[in-house]
Amino acid sequence: MMGKFDLRRIGLALAAPVLAIVAALIITCLILLVAGSSVSGFLSTIFSAPAERNVVNIVNNASILYLSGLAAAIGFRMNLFNIGVEGQYRVAVFTAALFAAQGWLPGPLNVIVSIVLAMAVGAAWASIAGLLKVTRGVSEVISTIMLNAIAASLTAYFLRSVGVTTGSNLATEEIPRDSWVPGIPLLPGAPNEVLGLTLLAVVGGIAYAVLLNRSKFGFNLRATGLSASAAVASGIDVRRMVVISMMISGAVAGLIGLPLLFGSSHSYGTTFQAGIGFAGIAVALLGRNNPIGIAFGALLFSYLTEQSNLLEINAQVSPDIVAISQGVIVLAVVIAYEVVRRYRTALEQRQVAAELSSSAQAEATPEATR
Repeated sequence: MMGKFDLRRIGLALAAPVLAIVAALIITCLILLVAGSSVSGFLSTIFSAPAERNVVNIVNNASILYLSGLAAAIGFRMNLFNIGVEGQYRVAVFTAALFAAQGWLPGPLNVIVSIVLAMAVGAAWASIAGLLKVTRGVSEVISTIMLNAIAASLTAYFLRSVGVTTGSNLATEEIPRDSWVPGIPLLPGAPNEVLGLTLLAVVGGIAYAVLLNRSKFGFNLRATGLSASAAVASGIDVRRMVVISMMISGAVAGLIGLPLLFGSSHSYGTTFQAGIGFAGIAVALLGRNNPIGIAFGALLFSYLTEQSNLLEINAQVSPDIVAISQGVIVLAVVIAYEVVRRYRTALEQRQVAAELSSSAQAEATPEATR
């Protein structure tokens, strides 16, 4: 009975994301039909096996999306909507690039200090929204959106002041070669390698799981997220938890750009990858703020993005359709999780009713015998 119940729980846990993906595929195919594009070409390209080089790209992009998803998930578990991951990531990676380029420290130490500095800057930037919320009651959604715009303008301003022009790209000075983090070979036939600091995603995922499920702070965070008033009644300092949670979220956001900075680009410039922070919010929603679920969401989004590069070549379909699919997946997963939640609640109610009924019958049987 226990094994059957466990299998049922696993099935229900998997039902929502599977339903969301199926619904997104159906809606995407309908959009392609309306647009007069090839549905078969889209499906055959999306579901084709990626080459070795593409597999490595998927892993690299997924690790970056995973860090972004973790940063957003920490806020979500606290019932905080940290929409400012993009801005926190920008100021952090710019600061790390500027510091590392000076070469004041020997290679490995330069990388380690740059990582710590990026986390500190990301935490400090996120703390602004936390402090505004607890001292002035400013919604973190509004403040983080505004801080995103400020971060983009600040980094652009300082980049014009300290950057050097290489072709059409304005960037900070290149990091010294002894601070470059070597890649990790993944597949024998692949010409590229997994970014060395991809390991930050692994460490971050483990730390997130331990912090959330094995620490007093994690318990307080989850309790506050479920009910702030109940948390206050139990003695939890909710204002302090808000600020600390935002700072931890910002510190994780500070790690997002480091694999690319130390592994491939070696400088921060106008062509540095943007939009990762917003994609991480979608990944966290898809993964339901669970470390394993976020990993699944990051891999799925990364896979779709990588396969979209082939759509225009193989199927004459615009790669923008993948962005539509990703958006539909996020909307569908919210609906699917609610449907599954209601089904699970109804199932549990029927199970409790059946157990109460059988218990009542068992008590009534001895009375009837006497």
